[in-house]
Amino acid sequence: MQTSQNLSLPTMGCGTWAWGNRLLWGYDESMDDELQAVFNLCVSNGVTLFDTGDSYGTGRLNGRSEQLLGRFSRDYSGINQENICIATKLAAYPWRLTRGSMVSACKASARRLGRNVDLAQMHWSTANYAPWQEEWLLDGLADLYEKGLVKGVGLSNYGPKRLQEIYPKFKQRGVPIATLQVQYSLLSTYPVTELGIKEVCDQLGIQLIAYSPLALGLLTGKYSEKGPFPKGLRRLLFKQLLPGIQPLLGGLREIASSREKTMAQVAINWCICKGTLPIPGAKTIKQAQDNIGALGWQLSSGEMTELDQVAARLDKAMVQNIFQTR
Repeated sequence: MQTSQNLSLPTMGCGTWAWGNRLLWGYDESMDDELQAVFNLCVSNGVTLFDTGDSYGTGRLNGRSEQLLGRFSRDYSGINQENICIATKLAAYPWRLTRGSMVSACKASARRLGRNVDLAQMHWSTANYAPWQEEWLLDGLADLYEKGLVKGVGLSNYGPKRLQEIYPKFKQRGVPIATLQVQYSLLSTYPVTELGIKEVCDQLGIQLIAYSPLALGLLTGKYSEKGPFPKGLRRLLFKQLLPGIQPLLGGLREIASSREKTMAQVAINWCICKGTLPIPGAKTIKQAQDNIGALGWQLSSGEMTELDQVAARLDKAMVQNIFQTR
C-alpha cells in the first residue's frame, strides 16, 4: 500500500468503464448483483482503488458507473473498508468553460456517489484543440483540493511536455498532483518508451496509473485470429490486431504456463513490475479473481526482458487515445 498525500493507493485498482456502458461492453441492469460481488471481492483482496468517470454510462445510463460505485461502497462492510478510494475523471466537455464548472462537476459526481470523490482527475487535456479552455479547468481542479472537496487530484492522458508545463502552476498553489493515468500495456508502451512519461512522473513524485493494461481484452488469450471475436465496436479492432500480435501472445502463453498463471495475470504483473498501478476492468467474479491473481508475485528480470523485446518487435500496436498529449 503506497500513500500519496492523503490518498491510500493499492498495488492494483479496478477500472469501471464497463459498469453502465452498453455500447462497447454490453452492460445491462441484470449485471448489478454480480458487479456488487466483484466490488466486494476486490476490496477484500486489497484492490481498493476504483476508477470511474462522470462520462461513464451510455445514453440514459449516463453516470451509472458512479451511482453503482456509491451504492456498492455503502453496502460493503468488511476488511479494507477504510481504504476504499473512488477516483473519478471529470470530462473536459466543450461547455465546461470556467473553474466553477469543474467544481460543479465534482459536486455532481459526489451526489451520484452519495459521498465525496477521493481522487478527482482531469479526464483529458484540451491542449491539442482548445488550450485556452484548459487553464480554467485546471484552476478548477486545484480549487477542489483547496476547498477540501477531494483528498487528491490527478490527470489523465497527459504527456511529459504538457505535464511539465502545468506542474509549476499546481506547485505554486501547494496542490500536489497525486496521479497521472495513461493507456499502458504490452500493446501500448508508447507513453513510457517513446514519450518518457514514467521518468518525469518519478521525478515529480506522481504515481503513474496504467489504464487498459489488458488492451481491451486482447492480452487475455481468450481470442484467436480466426475468431470468434467480441461483439460490438471491439470486433473490428480485434480482427485488425490479432494476426500481428501472435508472437506476443505466444510469449505470454509460455510464461503463463511455466508460472502456472493466466496470460492476463502475466500481462498485469508486467505493468506492476514497470512501477505503474494497473486498473484492469472486471464485469464478472471470474474476471476479478483472474485480475487478483496478478498480485503477490513478480516476473523475473529475464521474463520482463523477453516480453519487452517481443513487444518492441510487433508490427501492430493499440491505437493511442486521441486526447493523449506529448
